[in-house]
Amino acid sequence: MSADLIARCGDELYDAFVGRYTLAPLAERHPELTLEDAYRIQERFIARRVSAGESIVGKKIGVTSKAVQNLLGVYQPDFGQLTSGMVYQAGETIDLNALIQPKAEAELAFVLKRDLKGPGITAMDVIHATDYVAPCFEIVDSRIRNWKIGIRDTVADNASCGVYVLGDVRGDPRDIDLALAGMVLKKNGELFSTACGAAVQGSPANAVAWLANTLGTLGIPFLAGEVILSGSQSALVSVVDGDVLTCTIGGLGTCRVAFSGKSAA
Repeated sequence: MSADLIARCGDELYDAFVGRYTLAPLAERHPELTLEDAYRIQERFIARRVSAGESIVGKKIGVTSKAVQNLLGVYQPDFGQLTSGMVYQAGETIDLNALIQPKAEAELAFVLKRDLKGPGITAMDVIHATDYVAPCFEIVDSRIRNWKIGIRDTVADNASCGVYVLGDVRGDPRDIDLALAGMVLKKNGELFSTACGAAVQGSPANAVAWLANTLGTLGIPFLAGEVILSGSQSALVSVVDGDVLTCTIGGLGTCRVAFSGKSAA
C-alpha cells in the first residue's frame, strides 16, 4: 500500500474512534493490505491520538488464548499501544457512552521497573524486570463493523484497544506461579468462566517475552513504568449498563469493574 493510503486508513480509524462509529473492514476494501501495512496504519492511528494530547503508557498483547482466537477467527497474537486516554483507575465506573461495541476480557497486567529490549528476552527476564503484577480488565472495542475482523483489521485498529483498569492489589511475580494461578471471572455475581495463566501462551510471562522480542526487532523497547497487558485468559464478555465484573487470580487478588451508559453500537 502507498504511504498516502496507509495515512488515509489510519485517519479513518481515528475519525471513527472520535465519532464513535464503525467502518467496513479495511481488508475487504483493500485486498492488497498486508500485515506490515496494518501495523503502519496502527502507527498512524496512534500518532493522531498522541497529537491530540495523549501519551504512550504501555503495550498490549492480543489474541493469545484459544478462547479469544476461536471467537474472533484470528489465530496469531498481535499487539497494540496503550495510551493515557485508555486508563481507568480502580474503583471508577467505565463510561460506555465513550465506547462503540465494547467487550471485556480478564487478564494479568505487568508493570515494569526497568527497561526491556529484545530480541533474546526470556520469561525469566520479564519476571526480573517486573515491579508488580495485577489482575486487570481490558475493555476491547473495535472500530470495525460487527467485529468482522481478521488479523489485518484488528492490527490496524490498534489490536482493538478500548480502555483498561488495573486492580489495586499488587503481587510480586516471583511469589506466584503465573502459569498455574487460576482465574475466576464472574458477571453480576454469577460464574462466567474459569481459566489459568497457562491459557496465555503457556504463561503470561511467555506472552510478554514474545512481545518484547517482537518489538525489539523493530527497535522498540519496553520502558520502566510501562504497563504490559499480557492477553485475555477469559472469553470475551459483552457488557451493558449496570453490569459488574470481577476477576480473581489465585494468590494475587481481585479486580472489580462496573459499567454505566450506552455504547454506540
